Amino acid sequence: MLFTSCWVVYMLRVNMSLNLIAMVPQASHNSTSRSQCEPKNDVLTNETLRHVDGINVHASPVKQVPGGASFNWSGEQQALILGSYFWCYPVTSLVGGMAAERWGPRYVVLVTSFASAILTALSPVAANLDYIALVVIRFFLGCAGGFIYPALHVLVARWAPPAEKGKFVSAMMGGTLGTVITWSLTGPLMEKFGWASAFYVPAALTLVWCFFWWYLVADTPAEHPRITEAEKNYILDALGDKVKKSKGLPPFKSIATSFPFLAMVILHYGNLWGLYFIMTVGPKFVSSVLGFELSAAGVISALPYLARLMFATIFGVVGDFILARKLMSTTIIRKFFCLFSHILPGVLLVLLVYAGCSTALSVTLITMSMGFNGAATLTNLQNHQDLAPNYAGTLYGIANCVGSTAGFFTPMITAYFTKTGNSFESWRPVFFVGASVYIISALFFIFFGTGNIQSWNFAPEDKDVKEDKINGDLKEMNSAPIKNGDSKEIKETSLNVAK
Repeated sequence: MLFTSCWVVYMLRVNMSLNLIAMVPQASHNSTSRSQCEPKNDVLTNETLRHVDGINVHASPVKQVPGGASFNWSGEQQALILGSYFWCYPVTSLVGGMAAERWGPRYVVLVTSFASAILTALSPVAANLDYIALVVIRFFLGCAGGFIYPALHVLVARWAPPAEKGKFVSAMMGGTLGTVITWSLTGPLMEKFGWASAFYVPAALTLVWCFFWWYLVADTPAEHPRITEAEKNYILDALGDKVKKSKGLPPFKSIATSFPFLAMVILHYGNLWGLYFIMTVGPKFVSSVLGFELSAAGVISALPYLARLMFATIFGVVGDFILARKLMSTTIIRKFFCLFSHILPGVLLVLLVYAGCSTALSVTLITMSMGFNGAATLTNLQNHQDLAPNYAGTLYGIANCVGSTAGFFTPMITAYFTKTGNSFESWRPVFFVGASVYIISALFFIFFGTGNIQSWNFAPEDKDVKEDKINGDLKEMNSAPIKNGDSKEIKETSLNVAK
């Protein structure tokens, strides 16, 4: 259900970028630019790859989609529709974890997913009214979507035994496959039934999914009506007293002044910078510098995402194996796998700009860079669970809010360095910056991060109860008479161990 929830939220997020192509009449010509590399034959199709500017890839002619009205929206209006999803997304990411900790992640995910399905179903009606109405729909869709991931991390904290947490977190890569399949199936769906069907079908699937979520998922193992007693006891014993159903506000002062939390936020920022970097810079570099037509290479452009999903699953299992057999401590695991999640992807980005005009090598380097980043399931995507499982959703929401700003900065830096042209020399600083953020964030975490639970994870009343219990046990032991066969030394040793 974790996997499919991420699939659903991404299905409703990314469908608009393809739907707009069918909704808005397309230009009848391509706008081209000269790349530094000469055109070359594709070994798969034996057709010459045309040089197309990455910005104008979507302007290539498309077959007229049947059914529904067409809209004469400008490029700025279309950008407004796409961008409106992210206006509120960081804010609700920030509060989503706190909402889930207070009211339960099951209902937070259920209500926001149900609302997202209704909003998606209303999108064709809004589009026929005015593009502003569609902007409003997308804005509220982003508001709802921001709650999902922090709430899911609260669910992981309450359900995943420490030795199996890697598999749970890697299951949250469902959005990656959701993106690939949504883009693959939306085109044929629109060609057969019209662009409105690309809104109605995902909305209907999400409503069906909401029923399964409501029936199958519970906030905690203790509340699940169909769990076996053995499984419930296994999970609760594994979690111990680290996770409580928090009702109060998180300890914001302790969180803000926690250096291990700062190290985690920086690591998460580096991860999101790398992801946004490859999403925005990678395709443009391949198209405008190498002369590769991305519109004719859907499978190739999906390879990095599929590689990340596959590697994330492998790394998750490997991490659980190491932790279960106590081959490494949690802190060592988090720091060691930064080599794969951040440092190696950064090195591969540097190598990419020296790959020259070899398209196959460039695509391989981009794919492996994002593939190795799948190890983030063992580093930044799991470290907040280590620091404070009681407030895992809050910590992830704060880190995600900060990290999402990388999506604004990477296009700006790319535009600054490439304003004079699309030569390798112009692009080299862009990749150096991207690689530097990847690597520096990892080094900072390696020096200052930790996998140990923090004292502020526990509420003050929990600490008082524990201290009272310990003091009571010590008092009882101290006042107990020495039995026959016991010695004073044995009693004193027992007291020292208890203390």
